[in-house]
Amino acid sequence: MSAIDKSRTFLNEVRAEMKKITWPALPELRESTTVVIVSVLLITMFIAVVDVVINNILNLLIRVGT
Repeated sequence: MSAIDKSRTFLNEVRAEMKKITWPALPELRESTTVVIVSVLLITMFIAVVDVVINNILNLLIRVGT
């Protein structure tokens, strides 16, 4: 089987798989996007707070140690 035949077979299989996909409706897509954005913001805020706390603790320990 030549490279061209393999490529043609691959593209035909991709086309067949793409027909099986069910795309979300616009309201569902918006809702999912909102959930992702809110989740990312909450996780970012949590990591920022933990970073500040750990930074303050380390600075306190460094000042006490010197």
